[in-house]
Amino acid sequence: MKVPLLSVEAVEAGYDDVRVLHACSLEVRAGEFIALVGPNGAGKSTLLKTITGLLPVSAGAIRLDGERIDGLPPYAIAARGVALIPEGRRLFAPLTVRENLELGAFLPRAHGQQEETLRLIFRLFPVLQEKASAPAGVLSGGEQQMLALARGLMARPRLLCLDDPFLGLARLVTNRFCQAIREITAEGMTILAAGQHVRRLLRLAHRAYLLEEGHVVLSGPGAELLQDERLRRSLIELIPGVDQPMG
Repeated sequence: MKVPLLSVEAVEAGYDDVRVLHACSLEVRAGEFIALVGPNGAGKSTLLKTITGLLPVSAGAIRLDGERIDGLPPYAIAARGVALIPEGRRLFAPLTVRENLELGAFLPRAHGQQEETLRLIFRLFPVLQEKASAPAGVLSGGEQQMLALARGLMARPRLLCLDDPFLGLARLVTNRFCQAIREITAEGMTILAAGQHVRRLLRLAHRAYLLEEGHVVLSGPGAELLQDERLRRSLIELIPGVDQPMG
């Protein structure tokens, strides 16, 4: 059987003395879109930070193509092709859209394919081409989210991790964003996305994992989890106003 691109094996991690992840395990195969859903405080963002080296692993292992990457610094994990687009965008506001994009192509492999990747991005997000010379700080919230995703793509990652990619986006912008993600995955990009817009994520996902209190409690095809009563019960009970994120 082919080794998964990413394997998280009974990982425990957290912040200082607070343990957030408890024997957390999942797999991501090349070319998949994997959704990571769960209530606030379930450990979704913590897991993404742990995978990308921003938080240390206190037990368990994380492997990329069968080789352990836990314990490596974030820059070394990024150099192996794992990119994180965190919640909050974190763009360089004074720099232009194009300059922000070019900063994303920091790896030698990505730098050599920079123009090709730019053509793909401008096809996915024409507004970024229209505003290529504008400072990133003047873009709308939706445009900034597009730019954050596009900058992540500029790195030509083997695994792209997204933290709450639809947070704060208007419905029309979210629809365009979803279409872009479908096109990206159709071209073979591997994505692990965490968030609370559950229906959106599960409709995009090949497979999904439900986290509760740092444990994976449910997994399966995205469409099946969308109909699962345990997932619905978990989110309705634990997330105030669940109707909005699940839409």
